[in-house]
Amino acid sequence: MNQAHYDYLVVGAGLTGAVFADAAKKAGKSVLVIEARDHIAGNVYTEPTEGIHVHKYGAHIFHTSLEPVWRYVNRFAEFNNYVNCPVALYKGTIYNMPFNMNTFSKMWGVVTPDEALAKINEQRAEITGEPQNLEEQAISLVGRDIFEALVKGYTEKQWGRDCKDLPASIIKRLPVRLTYDNNYFNDRWQGIPMGGYTKMVANMFGDTEVLLNTEYRSFIAEHPGIADRTIYCGTIDGFYDFELGTLEYRSLRFETERIASDNWQGNAVVNYNEREVPWTRIIEHKHFEFCLNDQGEPVKDAEGKPVTYITREYPADWHPGDEPYYPLNNERNSELYQRYVERSKQDGDIVFAGRLGGYQYYDMDKCIDAAFDLVKNELGIDLRA
Repeated sequence: MNQAHYDYLVVGAGLTGAVFADAAKKAGKSVLVIEARDHIAGNVYTEPTEGIHVHKYGAHIFHTSLEPVWRYVNRFAEFNNYVNCPVALYKGTIYNMPFNMNTFSKMWGVVTPDEALAKINEQRAEITGEPQNLEEQAISLVGRDIFEALVKGYTEKQWGRDCKDLPASIIKRLPVRLTYDNNYFNDRWQGIPMGGYTKMVANMFGDTEVLLNTEYRSFIAEHPGIADRTIYCGTIDGFYDFELGTLEYRSLRFETERIASDNWQGNAVVNYNEREVPWTRIIEHKHFEFCLNDQGEPVKDAEGKPVTYITREYPADWHPGDEPYYPLNNERNSELYQRYVERSKQDGDIVFAGRLGGYQYYDMDKCIDAAFDLVKNELGIDLRA
């Protein structure tokens, strides 16, 4: 450490920690960041591997309609023009995602939007009244055929339970388009930071002091009173030793494989929608940057031979000690989280922030936007200005 005392201790070197540390440093505050992992950038971490930036914790495509957020991230990285167009593989047939005219044409042989809408309306008619669960909600949006092939198996793998036992709210924003547009997102801006997310986050931290492989509890035991204020981006229940109970999550497991190929699956993201296939999707990382390395050349290994890296993504039950990815925002967990929030009000020198501190799943832009609120509340600086 460079000094014995700091204005701020930031726990977690992901996007929230990086936004806050950058703003605090520029405001003249002294900041120390600690991170339990052996790298910065949290779940958006990309690892340079033979000229390919491997997304170690799943696919991350930056997209936003928030102009201040887009302006902000472009201060730290140049973005390419990657557009997310995932496809779904179901029983040997490829379908386009999100559900659009290409999907409906492949599924039903329809050609026009009116034909597709008529088919959807025919099938969604089986749901009367307000949908009571995810299955009913999905059928009311896209009909029985699409639900059975492209929603049911994938969703049940992702959440580890039957669609009838999942809340309708999970899928209310399911994108359905009566156009032949394969762009998954509707946002104005989209892309991947050239050089990878890790480089972008490193630029955000700048010369801020960051200690890796550092657990908060053991660190603070050795350095009590190290900072006036703490921005804590870990789990709120973990901070309090689960004294009120344990918040629940879904977890993920990743298997990455090196393959001697220029182009193994033809797309960055391929979903596997059959319940019987254990993984939910396979990512081929080089497609995020158009199969080019940082020099803009086709990716080859050291001997000039083809190389690619793929990652299979497996949903997993979460147990304490596992990496938490998706909060289970049911009634029980929401009530428990609020009890922890009330508990935290007794501690005036700590602020819980980020995905884990707020027990909320964020897209990257929403994470940064929430960090803007944190900066304004804590430092009085408006990063949206």
